[in-house]
Formats: sequence, structure tokens, C-alpha cells
Amino acid sequence: MRPATNSFAVLVYPAMSVDKESSNEGNPDVVTSAAASPMPKRKTVGDYVALAIATCGVGYFPIAPGTMGSLVGVGIYLLLRHETIKIYVRYDSDFSRTFTLYGASILLIPILLLAIVALSLVGIWAASRAERLFGKKDPGAVVIDEVVGQLIAFVFVFPYFLDPVGIVIGFILFRAFDIIKPYPIRKLEKLPSGLGIVVDDIAAGLYAGVALSVISMLRLHVLP
Repeated sequence: MRPATNSFAVLVYPAMSVDKESSNEGNPDVVTSAAASPMPKRKTVGDYVALAIATCGVGYFPIAPGTMGSLVGVGIYLLLRHETIKIYVRYDSDFSRTFTLYGASILLIPILLLAIVALSLVGIWAASRAERLFGKKDPGAVVIDEVVGQLIAFVFVFPYFLDPVGIVIGFILFRAFDIIKPYPIRKLEKLPSGLGIVVDDIAAGLYAGVALSVISMLRLHVLP
């Protein structure tokens, strides 16, 4: 590979291939038609935006980039929850802390759903473009799908009852389902381009969300 002539080239064509420990594990690399064409010399602004969104700043991490993407999802969830509480307290400062947290949790649910829909749609576009730029099916550096899937796993539990232990459990569950890929996740990842990249992690997030909700109910009503 020729040395990169500028810093942007590293974003598009890293010096070494990064394999995501989820989607690409156990699957042979599939080269897309874009790889057969000459490598473009110049990238558009849209290409750089798509790569920034698709990699979320952690996609080139040399070890477990998919896990790093999930951690970004955890961070977004915690940030949204924190900011929602701040907004709610600003308008309901006279209420008790318990009431404020409960009310903020109600407000957080539609915010999370909107964030998931927005990130899914933008992620499909960005992943499709990144796949074309890398010339490889489901490039390991693309982790926006893990971000979306992780957020979906958390939306199944009412935020008021999701404590730090529950967040850790939700993270582990999503990583497990994303790697194991129960039916029909492997079929979904064969969908074309960015749709297949994102939708299979949406399914993994649904599996993790259901499992997390069951565990949360057991912790709340059965376990001491």
C-alpha cells in the first residue's frame, strides 16, 4: 500500500485491516464491487462525514472495535439520561428526588426512541457509503450498528429501574447476542449494504433488550 499523503487518507484506508469481533467473526471476507475499481484519489466531504459517523471515532481501535462501539452506545445512553434529568429538574425543582427521577425516566423513553430511529437511518446511509469506500462487506471499522443495537437493549427497561448493574448486564447481553447471532440475525446481515450492517445489530439489541427486561424484573421482584 502506498504511504498516505495526508491524514484523511488514513481515515479511509487504514494501514491494517480491523476485524470486528461480531459481524465478521466466522464469516469470510466479501469484497464488494467497489474494490475492483481503481482507488479514488479524492474523497468528497460526504465521504468523510460518512466515515466519521460509521466509525464513531473508535472504529479503528486495534482490539475489539465492536465492543468499543457498544461502549459508545452506553455513553450516549448515560449522556441522554443525565441531560434529561437536568432538563426535568429545571422545570420541576419543587418535587422530591424520587418523583423527579421517575418523571425524567418517562421523558427519556421517547427521546431514546427518537435517537434510535435517527441513528439507524443515518447509520444505514453512512455504513453503505463506508462499505463502498473500504470495498469490503461489513468493514470492521464500521461500528455505528453496535451503537444503535446497544441503545435498543436499554430501551426495554424503564430508566428509573436501570441501575449501574443493569447497564453492565445490558452491555454484556448485547455483546453476547451480537457475537452468537441467534436466528434470524445471520440472515439479516446478508441484506444489501448498510441495511444488512445495521439491521442485524438491531435484532441483537432486541434479543438483549428482552433478556435484560426479564433479568431486571427478577432482580426487582424475586432476587434479594
